[in-house]
Amino acid sequence: MELFLNVLLVLTSLLLIVLILLHRGKGGGLSSMFGGAVSSQLSGSSVVEKNLNRLTVFAGLLWAVCIVALGILLKV
Repeated sequence: MELFLNVLLVLTSLLLIVLILLHRGKGGGLSSMFGGAVSSQLSGSSVVEKNLNRLTVFAGLLWAVCIVALGILLKV
């Protein structure tokens, strides 16, 4: 069980990194500094953004559950 949770934690961590980097910059941050402002105006629809947000929230919740479960499991 511990090995499964550790593997799941690593996979969700990597998935969260990728999903967060896929989000469109809202201006003024690093994404606009490196040319993200131009590409963000040209790409993406609201449906894709909503699905990306949902997937990011789901991955974040799964990550948090893994952290709590590992904490409870290793506490003993």
